[in-house]
This record gives sequence, C-alpha cells and structure tokens, in this order.
Amino acid sequence: MHDLVVRNGTVVSPLSAQKLDIGIDGEAIAAIGHNLTGRRVIDASDMLVFPGVIDAHTHMDLSVRGIRSSDDFFTGTVAAAFGGVTSILDFTVGSPQTSIPLDIDRRLDDIRPAVIDVGLHAEVIGWKPEDSGQFAEARRRGVTSFKFYTAYEASGRRTPHAVMRRAFEHLADLGCVALVHCEDEDLIQSIMESLSPDQMEDMATLALARPDLCEATAISHVGHVAAETGCRIHIVHVSSAKGLISVQEARRAGADVSAETCPQYLVLAADSYDRMDGALFSASPALRTQADQTMLWRGLRDRNLDFVATDHCPFTREQKAWKGSFVNLPYGLPGVETLLPILYSEGVGKGRLAVTDIPRLLCEGPARRYGLLGKKGALEVGFDADLVIFDPFFEWEISAPFLHMRTDFSPYEGWTVTGKPMTTIARGELIVEDGELMAREGRGTFLFRD
Repeated sequence: MHDLVVRNGTVVSPLSAQKLDIGIDGEAIAAIGHNLTGRRVIDASDMLVFPGVIDAHTHMDLSVRGIRSSDDFFTGTVAAAFGGVTSILDFTVGSPQTSIPLDIDRRLDDIRPAVIDVGLHAEVIGWKPEDSGQFAEARRRGVTSFKFYTAYEASGRRTPHAVMRRAFEHLADLGCVALVHCEDEDLIQSIMESLSPDQMEDMATLALARPDLCEATAISHVGHVAAETGCRIHIVHVSSAKGLISVQEARRAGADVSAETCPQYLVLAADSYDRMDGALFSASPALRTQADQTMLWRGLRDRNLDFVATDHCPFTREQKAWKGSFVNLPYGLPGVETLLPILYSEGVGKGRLAVTDIPRLLCEGPARRYGLLGKKGALEVGFDADLVIFDPFFEWEISAPFLHMRTDFSPYEGWTVTGKPMTTIARGELIVEDGELMAREGRGTFLFRD
C-alpha cells in the first residue's frame, strides 16, 4: 500500500495520454499502473495529470532600474504552486564588484523561504578571463548554467564579444550551459540616437527601439561563437520569427543550441503598447506581431523551440507608473502562475499544440537542458513525485485579485481561459489542494546540479 495514490487520471507524457494510477511513497513515484492502493487516495477522474511544471526562467526579488520586483521567493513560489509549477530556476545577482561563487552564496540565503524547489543560473557580470576558476567553483556549488547579456552596456551587464568567446571556451571544457539574452546593443543604440523627443515619450516606440532584427543578429553572432567553441548555449525569451530563424541557422552551423519562448510572445502583440495602460506591458525583448506569434507557435510544435518559460519579473501598477518615457520603466511581466493555463488554453485549446506537447515544453524540455532529468521533468518510477492534477474543462477568468502573484495586474487581465490546476503535489507532499495553500514556508530545497 502506497502513501498516496492518484487514481483514474489521464497521465500525460510527451508520448502518450493514458488513464493510469500513480503510487507515491515518501518523496518519490513508486508505481504507475492500475488498481493501486494507498493510505490516501485522490480521485483524478476526468482530470489530466502532468508532471510538475518547471519554470526555468524567473526573477524573484530582483532590482530593475532601482525598483525591486514585487515577488520574493516566498510569494513567488506560492503563486507558482497554485499554477502547477513545482520547480523554478532563478538567477544570482551578478556584479563586477563580486564573484560568481559569492553571488551564489548570497542568493542561497534569498531562496530559503521558497515553498517549491529552486535552482539557480549564475549571472556573468564583469567577468575576466583570469576569473575562469569561478566557473568550476560555481559548479562545485551545484550551479551549471551561466547567464550572459549582449545588451545593457550602460548598466555593465553586456559581455564584450571577445570576452564571451573566452568564457564559452571554459564552459565548454566544464560541460556547462551558457544562457544568453540576445539583443544587439550597437543596433539598439543607433536606433535610440535617431529617435525624436516625441518618440521617446511614446510607449509604442519600445517595439521600434528594440526590433526583431536586434534579436536575430545577436543570436546569429552567439550561435557562431558557440559552434566554434563547442559551448552548449541556450537562447532565452525568443520573441520573433527572425530570432527563431537565427536559432535554426545556428544549429545548422553546428552549434549545440536550445531556445525558449515565453507566453507573452505567444499571445500578446506590440499593439498592447497603444492601450491607456500600455506602460504595464514594458518588457525586453519587446512584444512583436501576430505573424511572429504564428511562427513561434509553429516553432514549439515543430520542436525548433525547446520549451516555454515565463521570464517572471512582476511589478505593481505603481512601480510601472508612466515617468515620461519608455526608457524610465522597469521591464518585466508577471506570469509564473498563469504559465500552464495560458499554454494549455491558447495552445491545446485552440489546436496549436497537442496535449502531449505540454509535458515536453514545460517539464521534460527544461529538465533535460539543465541537468534535472532523472529527478524532475517526468512521471516515472524513481523520479520526484512532482505532479499537477489539471481540470481541462474548467473555464475561468484571469483576474489579478484572485491570483497569488504579488502584483495588482495581469497582462492577461479579463481573459477567459479553459483549464486550471486543481491540485499540486511536490516531492510527494500536497502543497495546493482545493484552492488552499498546504505548504509551509521554506519547504523547498535547492536544486543542486552536477
């Protein structure tokens, strides 16, 4: 007899959707089959059972332009749990004045209140070739993925091309992954210098100032460096058809490259900036066109994009109040709680994706790229018992007051979606049940990767 049995649900994997029982003992999946018995039984009839979602790109408790994102690691992971997310990968806060190992140690203190499991990517800010030993030390601390920027030179985050190449060589030797935020800084600056005062005061100019071309050219360059050095790379938040084409070209050139997109680039367009509250949609990369959305959905279906993550970086309406120009806003959107409902409703519900694509894009994909597969990302015996019981028929309206992210707006405010997480189980423990938080603060663990 198992500790817990989830009975009669349709268990969804990237290969199939079958009515099965799942038996859980302690923190792990112990059996998958029929007629399993347990000390406690959850009836999942008419429900889908997915692996716990992994949101591999979040920004909790992060300062952007001197304004701190509104979710910390407690509130943000509570919201994640209500959305069926059982693991996140967040980031250290890099600085030229610190070291990567020190950044990791400091961030480990920040994540302690989390109610789900948390791994870290390490930001690479101000790194020099003589600092190469920091990568190996970070790996000994359980961090095997490192974030680079080709933009944001004014804030010191941009890594020069020659330095990035040296860093990629070291990461290739260690078998680590380089994440890259790809926007061409020189192109952005040339456009910014040409803008009129009226354009600077127009929210819609954000899309003009950071066009799809700047994404595509940056991905192209990074892809060539990856192919030359043998470094495994991951392109974050691909937002455009041109960016996707550059990812495909990098693969053909021999680069080991994976890529993600985000819900906002799948369902929101640049016309959001024309709204009275358009400043709320400030994000980087900028929102694009419906044609770009079509190509990104196709990229997910055709496996040219590897997974979906949120880039969750929430702010309140007050924090995003208009200050005269789009350059004076903090960039980022909330999304960790709505990731699974949006992807299911807009993807599966509208025929853009198969139901079996959901675990591939939200679970297996990030687990495989970031060295978590074997414990996370699938419903298999011996894996962590991370799963979400999902009602595919439940129709509801997205409204910020009824969500759990610590912000007073959602970019999908007022949208009617079909499908909602009902129960979330993380390492065998019910953490959300019947709309109630069951998890205690600090129950999450650090996802040590080696």
